[in-house]
Amino acid sequence: MVAQLVSLKLTLLRNSLKRSPWQLVGLIIGGLYGLGVLAMTLVGLAALGAGEPELIGTVLTLAGAALVLGWLIIPVVAAGLDMTLDPARFTTYAIPMKSMLTGLLLGSFIGIPGAITLLASLGTAIAWWRHPLAALVALLCGVLGAVTCIVASRAITAASTSLASSRRFKDASGIVLLVPLMFMGPIISGVSSGVGDFKEYLPALAQTVSWTPLGAVWSVPAAVAAGSYGAAGLKLLIAVASIAALTWIWRACLSRALVTPAFAGGGRKAGGKLGFFNWFPATPTGAVAARCLTYWFRDPRYSAGLLIAPLLPLIFVFAGSQAASETGGTQSLGIALGLGGALAAYLVVWSISSDISYDNTAFALHIATGVSGTADRSGRALAAAVLALPLGILYAVIGAVLAHDLGQLLATVGLVLGVVGSGLGLASVFSARFTMAVPLPGESPMKTRPGNGLSSVFIQMSGFVGLGVLVLPELILAIVAMVTGQLLYAWLALAVGIILGAVFLVVGIRKGAAVFNQRAPELLLAVSVDR
Repeated sequence: MVAQLVSLKLTLLRNSLKRSPWQLVGLIIGGLYGLGVLAMTLVGLAALGAGEPELIGTVLTLAGAALVLGWLIIPVVAAGLDMTLDPARFTTYAIPMKSMLTGLLLGSFIGIPGAITLLASLGTAIAWWRHPLAALVALLCGVLGAVTCIVASRAITAASTSLASSRRFKDASGIVLLVPLMFMGPIISGVSSGVGDFKEYLPALAQTVSWTPLGAVWSVPAAVAAGSYGAAGLKLLIAVASIAALTWIWRACLSRALVTPAFAGGGRKAGGKLGFFNWFPATPTGAVAARCLTYWFRDPRYSAGLLIAPLLPLIFVFAGSQAASETGGTQSLGIALGLGGALAAYLVVWSISSDISYDNTAFALHIATGVSGTADRSGRALAAAVLALPLGILYAVIGAVLAHDLGQLLATVGLVLGVVGSGLGLASVFSARFTMAVPLPGESPMKTRPGNGLSSVFIQMSGFVGLGVLVLPELILAIVAMVTGQLLYAWLALAVGIILGAVFLVVGIRKGAAVFNQRAPELLLAVSVDR
């Protein structure tokens, strides 16, 4: 049975490559990138081997702990990142639990992340080339370390599925965990500034981590090289016990998940409340706008964007605050906030470029009721504009207040209007022309489904570049206005943003409507294949 599960993983991988040449291209590029990272890692390990055993042990312990921590965090943040052997699909098969666990474990190494992790873990032995006994121990610990990563990943995935039976809770927890990841740069910078002497701090940190499940397995060779065989034995025992505990958690949670149906509904809702449908006129455009706006707040796949869009520009604020602290003023901070407003607006408006893909089979309602392309495009654009415009303008106002610059307010508002209008127009065309393999309704917003190869990356990149070209005039005028401080350029940026944003919005909706009317059946077929 174990061999059949591994063979199934290989078969699924082979079939996914046959489905589209872009899948093969994407795998080749990912493989080359992974091999490049692996090669640099091995070279670095070989160079590290020339150092003292204490230095080698410190680096490997901290790096190994970070690797295990990454395998723990990523499955929660990006649930279903690799679900080609989703345990839920084996619910109706009487597969022994021991065989399933072993098969899923071995199958996890079939893929770029698992294979690179295993090879890099085994490669830690290279760092001990001056200490043969420690190198032999490092080979064993490398295997245990890689197994720890996979088992920890599987255990936390099964635990989150079993313990948090509410889909909304799981989605919310995954989205919330994005916040510290988004601000990892500022967090590291803040920690770095607070630690005065890394030469003393890092070895002490590594010594502490070496007695925890995160770093125990990686510190055993260092203890052997130092002649501390008792400590090495205790740390190896901690590593083996950690794997055993994680395996027990994985087994228990997986057993429960396979026999307990997932939470699939909510409480009763009182009738008579139309929500956003009360906000818009009783027209096809208004109905589409109300439905889309409802999805923005009730569908976690959209709600994730509403969380990320306001927070991501704060990274620019961090950079601006660093510049402000150096210059002694707040102008840099205000400029960063103003430009961050345009970025936040872009993230919201460009989300509708895959709106039809997110609709899935619900898109049939638009065809069955005869919604015109113009009403469909206009309604979706209106819903996104209701969210993007206030967000972008709020950032622009706060930035101008901090910079004490009226010209910046006019310029950044013009830039936001241009980004919103041009972005909605361009997204209206892309949404009607292209579909993507997005998470299905009810799935985690961070889930990555098979079928998104290099073509999807090209589509998104071309949209980003295309929008950059469309908003280039107002962007240049806004930058000139903020650099020179002349109100003339600020007024020009505002006027150009309003005019070009409106023009591109109207043109994009009309063009997208024409494509929509022509390709509506094809779009329904494309988004209904996987349901």
